[in-house]
Amino acid sequence: MTQDTDVLLDEKRIFKPSEAVIEKAHIKEWESELEKGKDIEKYWSEKAEQFTWFRKWDKVLDGSEKPFYKWFVNGKINMAYNAVDRWINTEKRNQVAILYVNERGDEKKITYYELYREVNKFANALKNIGVKKGDKVSMYLPMCPELLIAMLACTKIGAIHSIVYSGLSVGALVERIEDADSKILITADGTFRRGKIIDLKKISDEAVQMSPIVETIIVVKNAGNPIKISELSGREVMYSSLIEGEPSECEPEMLDAEDPLYILYTSGSTGKPKGVLHTTGGYMVGVATTLKNVFDIHEDDLWWCTADIGWVTGHSYIAYGPLLLGTTTLVYEGAPDYPDPGAWWRIVEKYGVTKFYTAPTAIRHLMRFGNKYPSKHDLSSLRILGSVGEPINPEAWIWYHENIGKGEVPIMDTWWQTETGMYLISPLPVTPLKPGSATRPLPGIEAEIMDADGNPVPLGKGGLLVIKTPWPAMLRTLYKDPERYIKTYWEIVPGGVYTAGDIARKDEDGYFWIQGRSDDVLKISGHRIGTSEVESAFVGHPAVAEAAVIGKADPIKGEVIKAFIILKEDNRLDSKVIEELKNHVRHELGPVAVVGEIIQMEKLPKTRSGKIMRRVLRARERGEDIGDTSTLEE
Repeated sequence: MTQDTDVLLDEKRIFKPSEAVIEKAHIKEWESELEKGKDIEKYWSEKAEQFTWFRKWDKVLDGSEKPFYKWFVNGKINMAYNAVDRWINTEKRNQVAILYVNERGDEKKITYYELYREVNKFANALKNIGVKKGDKVSMYLPMCPELLIAMLACTKIGAIHSIVYSGLSVGALVERIEDADSKILITADGTFRRGKIIDLKKISDEAVQMSPIVETIIVVKNAGNPIKISELSGREVMYSSLIEGEPSECEPEMLDAEDPLYILYTSGSTGKPKGVLHTTGGYMVGVATTLKNVFDIHEDDLWWCTADIGWVTGHSYIAYGPLLLGTTTLVYEGAPDYPDPGAWWRIVEKYGVTKFYTAPTAIRHLMRFGNKYPSKHDLSSLRILGSVGEPINPEAWIWYHENIGKGEVPIMDTWWQTETGMYLISPLPVTPLKPGSATRPLPGIEAEIMDADGNPVPLGKGGLLVIKTPWPAMLRTLYKDPERYIKTYWEIVPGGVYTAGDIARKDEDGYFWIQGRSDDVLKISGHRIGTSEVESAFVGHPAVAEAAVIGKADPIKGEVIKAFIILKEDNRLDSKVIEELKNHVRHELGPVAVVGEIIQMEKLPKTRSGKIMRRVLRARERGEDIGDTSTLEE
């Protein structure tokens, strides 16, 4: 089986970092840092020294039971201690740790000392209701401060948290509670979304009635929604009542570096969701190191990652990463376009956000409204921008760079996964950038493009993206399913390498270009074309805001392209535009890119984290069952 993708977008533009960016960067020389990273044990050992260990490790990396790697063997540590406790006897004590803002304009500032007290109170409260080290605690909470407090309280006492995104359905919540064996569920009265309150308590009630495993439901008052106690009264307790009178001191549990930190479920294309298990020490080192280096985090930064903590981006880079670095993390509850599409840019201006990290799908959505909203706001506080979740097409990259970064702010296009826990391929602020490329593997990471037989593919050709060496924040297994873990990630390509499930190519400068998932590849007249390449070509047309493409069976060519597109404001799909689009894609990708059909859509099927679910479009096209849709946005 070959994974060649022969038809590629040819992107030659290069954006070099400014002297001002280089001058402030933690890492000023890209090549020498990559050289240091070649000795992975020495490199990650040095990065681990910045934290407080109760007992230092005996061995940095143990690969004796591959692929069940262990990092910082026998080291003793506590994540909450390193994220919160170690700051309270320093000048950071009164610095804002969490800046919470919602779409109504409400705000709340929590200093490191206040966070310390709140985490300890809730940790003590959890212990009082019987939660102990190794117990699982499910959370179905909105983007509110109590979610971060609950995560940290669990890690303080060694409990394992399992966060379920607050937009998922009852069935998805039940499935995740039961798979994780959670006896505790923490939820809220509601969450804000486009001017409405979504009743999370009602969904939680239904889930708990279907899942008798839950013994206690803790309810956070967040949105002011009336709370119905109903039949669950014997098992329910209000968060505010639970922590009342609890001591504001709590001794951290001394955890092994390999003790589980959390389980996070990620949807598979088929079958039940996968429970990705992350552990404590290596994850902590990897997440903090990558955030510091990639986004050049300094003490005076205001960091804003727009993801939801229900996904890995929020775990690593809203909650743990920023607090481990002692910076301020902005937590936003609301939609990017409410009360209008200038909502985010208003917040950047009001609070002086310095580092901003979002998804290409959000950028493309806001592109539909042109420069109207960004131009109303002073975005000069921004120093670095970022992209996460899927490949960013060059047109969206350029719009982001010009309209949000004013042509001066570098964009860190990060490639990683729920499973990797941390960035693996990404620029640093000093890296010359190519729109649409995640550039090169970070120091300490060895990546390659291979075919299914484990042979490296030639430059410019598409193949399977693999990681050849272990990294500290890697998943340790799939919860209760080690065989699936081995089969899914370690047996696709021979040679003991981690197979990411993405198709990518490498150019002559060693830059990686992610082209899409391995099952998102079209084959037209024997030529393989990555879906993201075709979608980028569509979005390169001035009328198109977003596009998703699938293969449509064709008796002559095998497959042709079927495109589902969202047009920018004041555009409509008529015969003239259809012809223009077909010619534009042909011009961008060559005559092999045969467009068979174009459909205009109001919305595309996406996961809550913004990834287009092409398999849903494919299943509908073929009249097949669309499978697990628990992570779909709509």
